[in-house]
Amino acid sequence: MRLTLAAVTPPVPLTTRFAPSPTGRLHLGHAYAALMAWYAARQTPGGRFLVRIEDIDSTRCRQEFEAGIFEDLQWLGLSWEEPVRRQSEHLGEYAKIADSLTRQGFLYPCFCTRKDIQREIEAAGGAPQGPEGPLYPGTCRHLDPEERQRRIDSGESHALRLDLAVALSQLRDQPSLAWQDEWKGRQTAHPAQLGDVVLVRKDIGTSYHLAVVWDDAVQGVNLVTRGEDLFAATHLHRLLQALLGLPCPHYAHHGLIRDSDGLRLAKRDGARSLAELRSQGWSPEQVRKAVGLVESG
Repeated sequence: MRLTLAAVTPPVPLTTRFAPSPTGRLHLGHAYAALMAWYAARQTPGGRFLVRIEDIDSTRCRQEFEAGIFEDLQWLGLSWEEPVRRQSEHLGEYAKIADSLTRQGFLYPCFCTRKDIQREIEAAGGAPQGPEGPLYPGTCRHLDPEERQRRIDSGESHALRLDLAVALSQLRDQPSLAWQDEWKGRQTAHPAQLGDVVLVRKDIGTSYHLAVVWDDAVQGVNLVTRGEDLFAATHLHRLLQALLGLPCPHYAHHGLIRDSDGLRLAKRDGARSLAELRSQGWSPEQVRKAVGLVESG
């Protein structure tokens, strides 16, 4: 498929970003995402292309994979602004945001394990389905404050979940939450479809959702190009932007690069890396051709 970005036209210089996690080597799907963001930034005078390393999960992220990311991007001919933002260097910022949301009553502690949640759903005869599976049944939302504090004081491990009902109530007098998708048009956010999402994980003290919304705002990203697999998450991100008083960027959710069986390329499934392709004699131009991406104009 040949894809042109001529339709992506916010009225200001574009700031885009490519934000990989260093949990493996980049593959063709990553190349597509990086080139998409890079081309978009080049469409307006003064456009900026950023690279952000999303390394909040220290158990899976490795320095050699981060080095490989930069090696692959340079081989593709991309350049970006320095310094590169690494999420692991900003955990304190995310903690302050979570503390603020908790004080305002938007987050509550959740002590449930995955098995606890599954048992609760089975006992209830099922649960509403969201884009990523059954919604959290709200077990810990109903705990009284004294029990919550007692369990926290005892050192019991817990995550922090968004109290969706409280959040939506806070925003009820505001205009409907919406965002502009450069290919799908104006979208209205329906965060209720995601339920009480975990915003602070037990193991890392933050989450993808909280960190990415904050980082995009701090870095001045005004066009988020990312895969269509994250479209549902944008409903939640738009809600978080409203709660935190952050600007809403434009979005462009692009298709995914798939293998011959129609499955999306993924590190965990052994997708061939750019490093492997390079060692087999591929050129950057062949990568562009393989992902069907051409620069307009």
